[in-house]
Amino acid sequence: MTKKPLLEFTDRGIYCAQGKFYIDPWKPVDDAVITHAHADHAYWGHKHYLAHHLSREVLLYRLGEINLQTVEYGETVLKNGVSISLYPAGHVIGSAQIRVEYKGEVWVVSGDYKVENDGISTPFEPVKCHHFISECTFGMPVYQWKPQVQIFNEINSWWRNNLDNGLATVLVGYSLGKAQRILQNLDLFNGKVYTHGVIENTNEALRRNGVLLNPTERITAESSKEEVRKGIIIAPPSSVGTPWMRKFHPYSFGYCSGWMAIRGAKRRRAADRGFVLSDHADWDGLISAIDATGCECVYLTHGYTATFSRYLNEIGFNAREVHTLYGGEEDPSNLPEGEAPSAGEPEKEVLSFGEDLGEVGGADS
Repeated sequence: MTKKPLLEFTDRGIYCAQGKFYIDPWKPVDDAVITHAHADHAYWGHKHYLAHHLSREVLLYRLGEINLQTVEYGETVLKNGVSISLYPAGHVIGSAQIRVEYKGEVWVVSGDYKVENDGISTPFEPVKCHHFISECTFGMPVYQWKPQVQIFNEINSWWRNNLDNGLATVLVGYSLGKAQRILQNLDLFNGKVYTHGVIENTNEALRRNGVLLNPTERITAESSKEEVRKGIIIAPPSSVGTPWMRKFHPYSFGYCSGWMAIRGAKRRRAADRGFVLSDHADWDGLISAIDATGCECVYLTHGYTATFSRYLNEIGFNAREVHTLYGGEEDPSNLPEGEAPSAGEPEKEVLSFGEDLGEVGGADS
């Protein structure tokens, strides 16, 4: 009789029958272990949540009052004899790989990850295992990231040039992960950092969790347009093309995303500048991360699963595609037809200058 695997892929999420818990389930369950607080991995409606402690305040902000248990990296929790421990994923603040062990069998669910140290997230740590469940959002050879310091040299130079030319500077990135990475790596000698409401709400949640972030100022109805224009504005993708953004005219608008590596992506975003900055591993990063686990099997959950699994099998890995609903915080519209869709992060539009956002109450609000 074939041995039942420790983790299974079900229509609710990744399930551990022995431990009676799910990892990043997308339908309501009794017991959920969460890799990170992005909306495609942390859904509302579970009876109990387990996550890293740096995800605590963001999860409460996004999901409301939930039954949430948090742990440190490396801390072990037992569920029906199954050992669960969290290890850094390097994706965003509080992101974790979930290590699951029972009777010597070890699985690791990576969630989303990147291998470059971004200076704000706890750096990625390879975890030895028999089975590794991996994303491959950018699992194509064309995706090769430049060192972060080079990208931020470009961003800081662009900002200074805008100041010299009387242009406001608007830089777009997702509210959890990209926004904080941008904030921590900007040259603040250029000026102050102003934030859209949904960005500042996330920053405040992280600060409540003890995360030290550089100073920011929320844009409100009382904000001086002229003073804001002297700094740099960090905004979410949902603000692009809205009256809120147009109030800063004349401005130069930059977009931070891994998809900026694709020809035409900047034009399709109507951006003046595209900066190739992703919170996911690139082609080489994915291969090195998988290789470092020493795993026997790789399961690819979202991204270029067909292409990447074929390549891994060609170079000696046992790789398989699986169907999940993951893939959300990077803009998916540049994916070629037939590749995995993305779900999208909960960013609500602001319709006028200074109008603030309410709380994000659910996974897809």
